[in-house]
Amino acid sequence: MPQYDVLIVGAGHGGAQAAIALRQNNFEGSIALLGDEPEAPYERPPLSKEYFSGERSFERILIRPLAFWAERDIDLLLERRVIAVDPVEHLVTLGDGSTIGYGSLVWATGGAPRTLTCSGHDLKGVHSVRTRADVDRMLAETRTARDIIVIGGGYIGLEAAAVLTKMGKHVTVLEAMNRVLARVAAEPLSRFYEAEHRAQGVDIRLSARVDCINESDGWVSGVRMHDGSILPADMVIVGIGIIPAVEPLIVAGATGGNGIDVDIFCQTSLPDVYAIGDCAMHPNPFADGAPIRLESVQNANDQATVVAKAINGEAVPYQAVPWFWSNQYDLRLQTVGLSLGYDNIVQRGDPATRSFSIIYLKSGRVIALDCVNATKDYVQGKALVVNRRSPDLHQLADLGISLKTLVA
Repeated sequence: MPQYDVLIVGAGHGGAQAAIALRQNNFEGSIALLGDEPEAPYERPPLSKEYFSGERSFERILIRPLAFWAERDIDLLLERRVIAVDPVEHLVTLGDGSTIGYGSLVWATGGAPRTLTCSGHDLKGVHSVRTRADVDRMLAETRTARDIIVIGGGYIGLEAAAVLTKMGKHVTVLEAMNRVLARVAAEPLSRFYEAEHRAQGVDIRLSARVDCINESDGWVSGVRMHDGSILPADMVIVGIGIIPAVEPLIVAGATGGNGIDVDIFCQTSLPDVYAIGDCAMHPNPFADGAPIRLESVQNANDQATVVAKAINGEAVPYQAVPWFWSNQYDLRLQTVGLSLGYDNIVQRGDPATRSFSIIYLKSGRVIALDCVNATKDYVQGKALVVNRRSPDLHQLADLGISLKTLVA
């Protein structure tokens, strides 16, 4: 039975960064990085952006060149899946029945895409955007597909819609809520993106309730709405969130539910077991210490570094400021902080100029910024979030006043 000082389960951003950070922190023990895909670790965000559009090849989204892992003495165990964890014996069991021993276990599995609960969700031509294989199948079908329906008006759905529209496809976005991005952004930002997509020819439908997916010879042929109308479709893309992939740890006795509960050092309730990235329910200082899951590259990478230091005997709590980004058409959205529980917003700039920011406040304190084509606001506004500043609202809105002057 193979035995590793550190076994990392999940070969996405978090898992890859954990292995890299261990070596950067002079960890000399054995490391294995186990993933269920055939590819070496690669970046996920470009899947719905540059990789989907063809602007970047797969080789250009690899986190490190293939030779890097062998040079750092990190074993890649690909196309393998952990189905059970024994925290007493420090063993994991794989799908083929084999076992691997570990000294420390890092759980970085992310999650599986949520699927529709209606009939037809498993038809050919119905896709999610989570892996390279997902996007490759979509790309193969876009050669002949004309009418494409995107279910879900979050960032993944809107990014896919933007790429497909550039390809000349007829795209319809179905959002169950009364605005896109409703779970993550204030209404002015939602309305801005709705208008931008509609101006590009995307059919945005809000408060849209899907009844089922229609089929023809095993393939999707349309989407039937709750009102009985049928929208023709050659392809359907579903972007309605993920379900954390944590069942083996829960069965093993780890506390959690919507993810695995971890402390400020990303330690689970199981001995020598850590969890990072999309699947880690952690206390976040930018959510006033509330336990949350963050689905972002920043979170995965920074938690990986925290774990690497902890395994190496240096306990440093997770305190990184959250940040995100989204590219749609010629719009670059950059977000810093968490807008959870905001009670006021300030609009800085005019959306009609396609360069503006939405600043989120809670009890007068700046907690987050959404910056559209406004990199200077993003860079300078970060300090307002980190330093918990409560500036004058009129000064926040005044483009003539630099945000950096409001930090002092």
